[in-house]
Amino acid sequence: MLVEEIQMIDLTGKNALVTGIANNRSIAWGIAQQLHKAGANLGITFLKDEKGKHERKVAELVEPLNPSLYLPCNVQDESEIESTFKTIADKWGKLDILVHCLAFAGKDELSGDFTNTSRQGFSNALDISAYSLIRLCAAAKPLMAEGGSIITLTYLGGVRVIPNYNVMGIAKAALEMNVRYLAAELGPLNIRVNAISSGPIRTLASSAVGGILDMIHHVEEVAPLRRTVTQQEVGNAAAFLCSNLSSGITGQVLYVDAGYEIMGM
Repeated sequence: MLVEEIQMIDLTGKNALVTGIANNRSIAWGIAQQLHKAGANLGITFLKDEKGKHERKVAELVEPLNPSLYLPCNVQDESEIESTFKTIADKWGKLDILVHCLAFAGKDELSGDFTNTSRQGFSNALDISAYSLIRLCAAAKPLMAEGGSIITLTYLGGVRVIPNYNVMGIAKAALEMNVRYLAAELGPLNIRVNAISSGPIRTLASSAVGGILDMIHHVEEVAPLRRTVTQQEVGNAAAFLCSNLSSGITGQVLYVDAGYEIMGM
């Protein structure tokens, strides 16, 4: 009888760029921790603010992960995107993993009637939350000559109507279709592109959605596991998708949501 050795996730020697860490409740933070634990060499991006407060806060948070790159990257600023990936090319020479955890919609767009969505609010949400994945993939593509794994974060609101999610649902629907088109283009280069659809988690981003706590309580009552998920659980799934254990998986949306997505009522 053959006993197969269970392969643990090992990302030693892999360079991983993680975007979207805001604080210690960010899903991106959960992912960065698990990639670090698996041995990846991390690069972290941050969004600059006028007083540099955000830069210092995130730097302090990620310090235990010993990132070898810490770079400003506003995805609405072409020069910052170019600078980020030029630095990666100069310092690392290659990129193996890209983690896209970027989304934004104005608070006014995340409650009330969907028909009240403004033209500017719609454009901003789609630009930051969906187009940015295409742009970052274009920049990462030349650095993934040896293949790679790209991951983004989505949510059930891109497939079904979730109260108050509004324009962000449209952005996530676009994002999930981006995943499929990017996977089709980049597959021949051995670059895999997948999304993780997490259940609702109390984060800075989710707090902008009207009624988020009611939503979380509802998931706890209805989901097969009778709970929501943690940042660490999403991080574990991300580490799997970044590893050779998932070498045959691309263009997929993996639900990490305690099973909520399967329920009818």
